[in-house]
Amino acid sequence: QLQLVESGGGLVQPGGSLRLFCTASGSTLDKYAITWFRQAPGKEREAVLCISKYSDRIGTFTYATSVQGRFTGSRDNAKNTVYLQMDRLTHEDAADYRCAATVGLCSSDPKYYETWGQGTQVIVSS
Repeated sequence: QLQLVESGGGLVQPGGSLRLFCTASGSTLDKYAITWFRQAPGKEREAVLCISKYSDRIGTFTYATSVQGRFTGSRDNAKNTVYLQMDRLTHEDAADYRCAATVGLCSSDPKYYETWGQGTQVIVSS
């Protein structure tokens, strides 16, 4: 059974960068599309972007317009890891970030995903 573990969260200042990791066990990530979700306290869960299972051919899909040009999703199937590179962070980016996997196609609907990581916290503070 697929298991996902996020890491890389932490405290950064506005304008800083952070790289999140989503590492799989129990299966290989090449079978899955992976979407990064985030949720800040008191706010709705938001799909950030999806890394297609065919990312080398199709790429990624950005759902949160606020992160376009700042966040980059990628995968390294050899390392069984998906990444979220976050640059020029703002206070609006502070949230609990979770990766989610589906054997289907990329979707911004959280109900679509079968497996979720436990989350990693991103704090943006000046």
